[in-house]
Amino acid sequence: MRKAMAKDGPIWALGAMSGTSLDGVDAAMLLTDGVTIQSFGPSAYRAYTTAEQDLIRAALGQWPGDPDVAAAAEVVETAHAELLSRFAGVEVLGFHGQTLAHDPAGRGTHQCGNGALLAQVLDLPTVWDFRSADVTMGGQGAPLAPFYHFALARHLGLTEPVAFLNLGGVGNLTCVDPTAPGPETPGALLAFDTGPANAPLNDLVLARTGQPHDLDGALAAQGKADEALVAAVLGDPWFDIQPPKSMDRNDFDGLAEAVSGLSDADAAATLTAIIAAGVGAGLAQLPAPVARVLVTGGGRRNPVLMAELARRVPCPVQPVEDLGLDGDMLEAQAFAYLAVRVLRKMATSGPDTTGAPTLVGGGQISRPDP
Repeated sequence: MRKAMAKDGPIWALGAMSGTSLDGVDAAMLLTDGVTIQSFGPSAYRAYTTAEQDLIRAALGQWPGDPDVAAAAEVVETAHAELLSRFAGVEVLGFHGQTLAHDPAGRGTHQCGNGALLAQVLDLPTVWDFRSADVTMGGQGAPLAPFYHFALARHLGLTEPVAFLNLGGVGNLTCVDPTAPGPETPGALLAFDTGPANAPLNDLVLARTGQPHDLDGALAAQGKADEALVAAVLGDPWFDIQPPKSMDRNDFDGLAEAVSGLSDADAAATLTAIIAAGVGAGLAQLPAPVARVLVTGGGRRNPVLMAELARRVPCPVQPVEDLGLDGDMLEAQAFAYLAVRVLRKMATSGPDTTGAPTLVGGGQISRPDP
């Protein structure tokens, strides 16, 4: 059930995120006015079944109207409706959808799932299609969590530059100067993708062992990284592009072939090392060092990956839980936060986060029928 929406001041927003790792849907509530974080609310998770994952995976790389998109969208919409209907007291929904293709310099960006449909089903004002406006303006359309990362840094009372590292299917990094007046201020943020993260590792483990991911890094722990191959991958010109920059889940789909001659354990260890090396290369592109790296996303649960990060990153690395945050729900919270900003006509991205030429307020707003 929804409550009447306040005209100003903090409201309860519900954000939902279905990431490129294809594991399922995260949902979290946040009390915010679109600037500050007042309170964290309840959260929940709904895993995709194997059959649902297969339908989404079949549509990866496809665009609206392509053969497998409708089936994937139905999975995404059904899973979200099931999960989001459990929440009460929601005033606005932020629905990201499932990224199937991302080509900002070409065809654009494609997140399947109809937010207008969810607005009717859930009887909630729904903000969705967050990325298209940024891409249309010439930005990368990603990453979109940085404005929320700024609010988090301020909420935590941090005073030194800090980096938030999200390790989902793709890795992305946000450098935050919490002393800046706001996220729109030039120099307050610098955000970009660091390279492949869990997506190629999960795909490898699934193909070779039938398991959905390398639980606790157990497979990689038994192997040894091929450092020559790590160096070769980091030699890809993509890593030399100056941020902001973004990538698609499948941009490095050649990694499976690159490690095809390695044992299962060595291949997992090598892909794990590539993730960490990409982060190290990204940090080297920052204009100034950060005091520490706070890790969110599924990758923080992999102790082998966290050890690789500690070895390849020149500052302390710690999970966001060390500061009392929920690393499983940060992205869902981010889309709750962005939904309120869209409602109130605030910027959601800009030159230092997506490379757009100016500040951009993305997102469509769909309201339920009276």
